[in-house]
Amino acid sequence: MSGEVDDPPVDAPLPPELLPDTASVAEDGRLSIGGCDLLELAERFGTPLFVYDEAHIRARCREAVSVLGDGATYASKAFLCRAMARLADAEGMRIDVATGGELQVVLAAGVPASRTVLHGNNKSLDEIRLALTTGVGRLVIDSDDELDRIEALVAEGLPVPKVLLRVNPGIEVHTHEHVQTGNLDSKFGFPLPTGQADEAVARARSSAAVELVGLHLHIGSQVFSVDNFLEGLRAVAPFVVDADLPEFVVGGGLGVPYVAGESAPTITEWSTAVVDACRTAGITAEIAAEPGRAVVGAAAVTLYTVGTVKFIPGVRTYVSVDGGMSDNPRPVLYGSGYETFLPRAASSRREMPIRLVGKHCESGDLLVREGRVPADLAVGDVVATPVTGAYGHSMGSNYNKVLRPAVVFVADGEARLVVRRETIEDLLATDVG
Repeated sequence: MSGEVDDPPVDAPLPPELLPDTASVAEDGRLSIGGCDLLELAERFGTPLFVYDEAHIRARCREAVSVLGDGATYASKAFLCRAMARLADAEGMRIDVATGGELQVVLAAGVPASRTVLHGNNKSLDEIRLALTTGVGRLVIDSDDELDRIEALVAEGLPVPKVLLRVNPGIEVHTHEHVQTGNLDSKFGFPLPTGQADEAVARARSSAAVELVGLHLHIGSQVFSVDNFLEGLRAVAPFVVDADLPEFVVGGGLGVPYVAGESAPTITEWSTAVVDACRTAGITAEIAAEPGRAVVGAAAVTLYTVGTVKFIPGVRTYVSVDGGMSDNPRPVLYGSGYETFLPRAASSRREMPIRLVGKHCESGDLLVREGRVPADLAVGDVVATPVTGAYGHSMGSNYNKVLRPAVVFVADGEARLVVRRETIEDLLATDVG
């Protein structure tokens, strides 16, 4: 799991390492990111609000490209909008998408289809048709049924795609069971231990409908240990060497610290170790990797406005905000932990334990199970959760018909709206009954 450090005092200020790269605290304690005051952003754009540090994202993209070169691929499921797609492309990363919808967003951003990689364990005929007609750079095949669909489309006259086969190494890693993807009992990939991966390679080699250029591996998400990745590589290395294909994608899944006391390898440490391990194992293929969370996770904070403070003597203090599980479902889905702080007092000690909850009609609608804030927290305060750049916006919903939040990018003292807040008109647009 994560590397452990000495636990800070329970009332310690928010650890600065959990904030985006350009975060700075003024003399009066107010926090700015990208040269923009967070309280002013909340006033200007409203809350809930995702605030992304553009310089932080660019730095992580460049870090990946510095080690992996053209093999650096951004896993867009972590966070995607047109501005994010353009940024990743401008920094030299390819973009991996998991659905036709994600592909359409990337294409709408002006990113060439040739710079994209289409994943997914159940690509529809229409999604594969879109990939072939637009010229997606790589198609990652997950099953024999997908090969059937590709062969049918190529028989209609569509172009032959360059493909990789996703291999399931049949190992378990230390992460939540819902984000393990490399264990044998998984919906993803051709299992290696059962011989199905060998059969898939043989079929793809013999098919005139695909150009087999490589193999793909993914073991899970929010994995803190480089050793876990290396274990996956060791399990699949003989197969990769024997296949002798020009490309090998080691997947993504590198974790990031979310709470005080956690640590994780940097993109450079992780990707360098993975590439070195591949070479040591005799893998000569071009190595690609797909960081997503590690690129954007710590780049953002989410701002909320406190609406209710409910103290229950002998139990706890509930702090209810104007968002909830609709803008960050990870605590409900995975039991994920987060920190809390007040942007008006970012360096202050956090003496008061709270449970930060949302406005949804669910007892399980919690954002931070064990949060802490300064004792003078009051209704109307802006409260923030850091490290919310990955899988908050992208996994959000309209549960209880709550409107989805806006997203702003900040850089050099300027804030630009990249995803506007939803309106009631948006909410009703597809309701045609």
